[in-house]
Amino acid sequence: MEQRISIVTLGVKDLAASKRFYVEGLGWKPAFENPEIIFFQVGGMVFGLFLRNELAKDFEADPSTFGRAAISLGYNVRAKAEVNPLMKRAAEAGATILKPAREASWGGYSGYFADPDGFAWEVAWNPAWPVAPDGTIEFR
Repeated sequence: MEQRISIVTLGVKDLAASKRFYVEGLGWKPAFENPEIIFFQVGGMVFGLFLRNELAKDFEADPSTFGRAAISLGYNVRAKAEVNPLMKRAAEAGATILKPAREASWGGYSGYFADPDGFAWEVAWNPAWPVAPDGTIEFR
């Protein structure tokens, strides 16, 4: 198995509300959508929003006991000055600020917000991980 991730899919309760957050709030553009799922092309991978019960059915889990894993998604920016405006934009779109942006122990600057379904996103500037023009970062 190659060391990469192709798709990240979140199980959401209300697809319309999630679409409003990501499309109208954050400015993302869907690559595909139907009544159960929306896919976004995000750099070299795909990000999906799938109705929670349909996602549970897809991997044959009981929707009433289908849980959420403890994860966070990350969005790295090219400059420290980009973190606060992005956090503000997310909050204005309906996100809950989990941790206001601040200097990080690892030498960067970051904060966390939760999308409408409570999925945590870190917005980070890391001086050791420059963001390439195509949005990729490299662990150094």
